Amino acid sequence: MRRRDFIKGIVGSATVGPLAVRAQQPERVRHVGVLMNLAATDAEGQARLAAFLQGLQEYGWAVGRNMRIDIRWTAGNADDIRKYAAELVALTPDVILVSGGTALGPMLQVTRSVPVVFTQTFDPVSSGFVASLARPGGNATGFTGFESNMGAKWLELLKEIEPRVERAAVLRDPASPQGLGQLGSIQTAAHSAGIDVRPVNVRNADEIERDITAFVRGGLIVLGSGFTIDHRNLIIELAARYKLPTIYPFRVFVTNGGLMSYGHDPIDPHRRAAAYVDRILKGEKPADMPVQAPTKYELAINLKTAKALGITVPSSLLAHADEVLE
Repeated sequence: MRRRDFIKGIVGSATVGPLAVRAQQPERVRHVGVLMNLAATDAEGQARLAAFLQGLQEYGWAVGRNMRIDIRWTAGNADDIRKYAAELVALTPDVILVSGGTALGPMLQVTRSVPVVFTQTFDPVSSGFVASLARPGGNATGFTGFESNMGAKWLELLKEIEPRVERAAVLRDPASPQGLGQLGSIQTAAHSAGIDVRPVNVRNADEIERDITAFVRGGLIVLGSGFTIDHRNLIIELAARYKLPTIYPFRVFVTNGGLMSYGHDPIDPHRRAAAYVDRILKGEKPADMPVQAPTKYELAINLKTAKALGITVPSSLLAHADEVLE
């Protein structure tokens, strides 16, 4: 080989080699933490997580290629929420998704620097989580759950489906900050509706069974929280046993045998949360990203359950239902 061709070959190898190495370097892996207020075995929780992961894929994020995800499931347990919030922050993720208002407060007690995207959170302004809906101003932004007057709407619907109801128990998780606003709305509307309202705070399955068993007459309003969703089958079974007309916050209660629900789709905000996570990973700040409210509320009615309770659902109510289960 001539000396000139030999040197040319060395130079060519030196030039192409590093370029090829650089081209083969893997993408930067970003780290996302997820704090769920439901149990890992809960189909509803898995559906919410799946919607979030699907949304991330649509923005080009894939676990194992350019993203790592650490998930903690709390089943609505206050001690686990605090424990896992601290665990996730210690892992130094780029951003954390917090599903459920009961989990957001403990998370923000642990960090005011790691970006947080939340879902299913009632009135984050009054709770001190954000400065305003339009300009959150801190390290958290996301998607609210129920409007402040939702409790009054639940009371109205309960009276419409069963006009004979004169008293109602309001089943709530005292650890849920969003329950106070919903309860206040119900109590304000109770007088004009002619219904005597009794708040019932429940912290475990034994208290649910004890308090519903002690009530046994009237109607039941179940407030939204990770705790009530996790225990929905028990609540539905007791409502059926004691023939209590009951309104729930989410459709999943009705598909599991509950009488009626009115609320937003809790799956959609998790899909939309992926867009916010994507924007934060690309450099935007939660402080500048507005908190978004639900765009639609849906009414679902289970006619089989109504029949078992001896309730004839008014045609006017059926006409307004988004879903009727036979």
